Order: sequence, then structure tokens, then C-alpha cells
Amino acid sequence: MSSTITATDFNFPNQKNVYHGKVRDVYNINDELLVMIATDRLSAFDVVLPKGIPYKGQILNQIATKMMDLTHDLVPNWLIATPDPNVAIGHLCEPFKVEMVIRGYLAGHAAREYASGKRSLCGVYMQENLNENDAFPEPIITPSTKADNGSHDEDISREDIISKGIVSEEDYLVLEHYTRSLFQRGTVIAKASGLILVDTKYEFGKTKDGKIVLIDEIHTPDSSRYFYADGYQERQNKGEEQKQLSKEFVRQWLISEGFQGKEGQKIPEMTENYVDSVSERYIELYEKIAGQEFVKADISDINKRIEQNILNYLEKHIK
Repeated sequence: MSSTITATDFNFPNQKNVYHGKVRDVYNINDELLVMIATDRLSAFDVVLPKGIPYKGQILNQIATKMMDLTHDLVPNWLIATPDPNVAIGHLCEPFKVEMVIRGYLAGHAAREYASGKRSLCGVYMQENLNENDAFPEPIITPSTKADNGSHDEDISREDIISKGIVSEEDYLVLEHYTRSLFQRGTVIAKASGLILVDTKYEFGKTKDGKIVLIDEIHTPDSSRYFYADGYQERQNKGEEQKQLSKEFVRQWLISEGFQGKEGQKIPEMTENYVDSVSERYIELYEKIAGQEFVKADISDINKRIEQNILNYLEKHIK
């Protein structure tokens, strides 16, 4: 028995199919419900790393469901129930094939592009004379879409999304409005915890009756970057690195070990001490972002626990 869940192969009543993503496994129940299991897999640079991180799935799922509760008055979402710490169950949706990335600050991918001399990202202009981690005058939306082979995310402009028919103009305007509204609310939530929401991504889908809803995760450390508000300006003034809450610490470790997901590069060894340190960091992220103490679920037989809790829910709610 493992203390982490890195793969699932369940067979639920009325199950139609299952999709295994980088981190989440999604089960289609009777073309009506989706059962989304947040595993303990860790991905960076679009590569799933070889070892799971204890409690990571629980942390991501619980942050995402909390944030959906705090934003459902602004934007409808897919969520119906959370019968297990690692599980969210919601309406079956047809996902839009774009991720709505919104950036309030010049950080991460945007900063790397800017440092290379580019001043346009996804067709959006980035002004001159910005330092890394400076705030943009207004948040910018820089969407991404999956490459043809389905692995890497690729930058794409609003114009290309519409002209290529990936999303209709009418729907895309809704996605933009929802993205800005969610980011504004996320900024307020983060501020209350002494954080700055730097950038994040949102995914949307359509329900059977044509309603656009928020799906997947929201404001988690895997999908978002946070800075500590305290000392932010002082660090900027001195040209120092920002103290941040995000998965960036994993990316930086990989870069320092010579890995950025490029062909021919070898994933560095994940020692037990390193895995434990990542788990502790995720717990710290949870407590800071959620503003409450993290309660560890029983992971003595995590696969069995998850399967049983899902079966109990489906038995009560699926005719």
C-alpha cells in the first residue's frame, strides 16, 4: 500500500471512460457527471515527475473547491460535491480548448519572454522599462492552447483563437469577462491572507444546456503564482528576488539540476528528503492560501479510501 496516489484504474458503475491528465484523473459517469481525482503526481515543464508528493492531491482539491465556493456568485462552476479530500464531482462539460492565463505582474514565462527582448505576448503589448516582478498597469490576458500532439501548452493570441474557430467570438468575450472577474476576486482573497496573486490560469467548459462554467482547479499553487505582500516593494526597489508561494520552487530546482523538459534532458533524482520537503512546502502553501490549518487525511490506504468514498456517493445519487 502506498501513502501517495499516483495512478488510478477504477471501474465505477455507469462509467463511460476515463481521462488521465498530468495531475488529475477524470471519470465520466453516464455522460452526466465527472468524477475528478486529484492525484499526488507532480508535473513541471509539462513533464510528470517520477515520484508522488504526499498530500499534494488533497491540498490542490481542497484549495480549488474552497475558491470555487468563494467565487460562485461571480462565475458559475461545474462543482456539485466533494465526497473525499482528493475528489471533486461535477457536471459533465465540453472543455474549451484554451487556458485563460491572466497576469498582473511580469513574472515566470512572461518575464523570460521579456528578458529575451520580446515586448508582445499572445498579441498583447508589454510596455518598456519593466523589471522582473513589476506590476503591469492593468492585468493582461495571455491565453494558451494545447499543441497538436497534446503535450505542451502554446501561447496563442485572442485573434488567432477566434479566427481559427477554436472559440467563437461571442463565447470568448464571456471567457475574458469571467477571467477578469475571477482574477479581481482572487486578488482580494489573496490580499486578506497577506499575499499578492501574481498570475493564474482558468479553464472553462460548456454544460449540456450550453452554459459556460468554470472547471478544473482555481487559485491553487499549481495553477497560480503568489508573492508575499509584506516586503514586496522593498524587494523590488533593491532588485531582490520576491518571496513567493507557487510551484516555481520545483521549477527552479529542476533548472538548477539541468532539466527544463527539453529533449535529451534527464529528470534529476527525487530523494526521499526532497519529496518530504516538497510535501511540507505544499502544506505551507495550503495554510497560507486557504487561511486555515491543514488537516491530513488518512493515507494508510489512499486508493481504497478514495474508491470507497466515490462508490458511496454514486450509490446515493445515481439512479
